[in-house]
Amino acid sequence: MEQRIQLKHPQGKKAVSISKDKYELLKTETVKYLSKNPDGTFSDISNTIAQNFKEKKIKFNGSLNWYLEWVKLDLEAKQIIARVPKTSPQKYILTKNG
Repeated sequence: MEQRIQLKHPQGKKAVSISKDKYELLKTETVKYLSKNPDGTFSDISNTIAQNFKEKKIKFNGSLNWYLEWVKLDLEAKQIIARVPKTSPQKYILTKNG
């Protein structure tokens, strides 16, 4: 049976639970991207991950952007990543916890 993980929302709103495997995969890719690129937009992160999956022939079932959005919110809630204030489009950075 698939293990699931309950995510958190940075504003305390109700969050979803997703497959632990998908969560770990997207968390790793997001942190890896932000460690190489000091700040990145959601699109930058999403496009890079999609390209990496294509190159490594990783099959991702479901909407990558939907899952990535929730993983991003969870990482914000856990203070692993943070929004860069006053950026448009919104940019993200790794925190000291990340």
